[in-house]
Amino acid sequence: MKGRVGVVGLGIMGGAISRNLVQAGWEVHGFDPDPGQSARAAANGVAIAEHAASLIEAARVVLASLPSAKAAEATAEAVAASGAGPRLLVELSTLALADKTRVKEILERAGHRAIDCPISGTGAQAEKKDLVLYASGESAAIAEVRPLLEDFSRAVHDVGAFGNGSRMKFVANLLVAIHNVASAEAMVLGIKAGLDPRQVFELVAAGAGTSRVFELRAPMMVEERYRPATMKVGIWQKDMAVIGAFAAALECPVPLFAASAPIYAAAMATGHADDDTAAVCAVLEAMAGSPRRGAGETD
Repeated sequence: MKGRVGVVGLGIMGGAISRNLVQAGWEVHGFDPDPGQSARAAANGVAIAEHAASLIEAARVVLASLPSAKAAEATAEAVAASGAGPRLLVELSTLALADKTRVKEILERAGHRAIDCPISGTGAQAEKKDLVLYASGESAAIAEVRPLLEDFSRAVHDVGAFGNGSRMKFVANLLVAIHNVASAEAMVLGIKAGLDPRQVFELVAAGAGTSRVFELRAPMMVEERYRPATMKVGIWQKDMAVIGAFAAALECPVPLFAASAPIYAAAMATGHADDDTAAVCAVLEAMAGSPRRGAGETD
């Protein structure tokens, strides 16, 4: 075994990361309050902890991939209250800077360390270890866990002071939000024009208009299959809010990002909360009166 690591949060991202670490030779201890997520992780070789405290006792390094600031703070509080020796928490979630700083402060007061290390990539990319990590904080701590991080990613970047990882993630996710809606808009235009959706995907992907987001999400749009989700619309709403607040605080105009927000809101309003964000294609198809079976069925 290469070593022992804890993973808190075994959902789309954390589950894939845990499995890849097991396959890379790590002893992985995991915790998630959802029994279904825990069962899937256990089937992939993860040792499931009954609660966060027992996981913290087992592992000196803990990865956290969580859906909310509340969950992140609860994890930090659990580490702080554990009585365990110094621990290093690698915070992978997309959260507001104030929330990341709060996590760091809770840990440091109890003698622990934290790295702000958000992920660029989808659940599908996580399955293939095609993730980019934006690590920020103490350089020595980042160097210490780099071999671990490299075992579930394609690239790890040290971007400097704590919080820079999140700042970089906000910039990247702003483009993801825009590219995803732009991809759907292009697909719907082609469909409405009578073109074969698969050919639209293949020829756009081969030309100057492509993007990584298009190449990842357009196949789902072609098939009108938005489950299993690589990023759920409902969770993405949290990321959108974080980016919007970040830009507003800097008084930085983000007109294209702002223009994409109502499309995601419409996806929420039309029953796509648990679907992949590619389901914005179904929203635009409905607006366009698309002749397909249309409505983004997920069966």
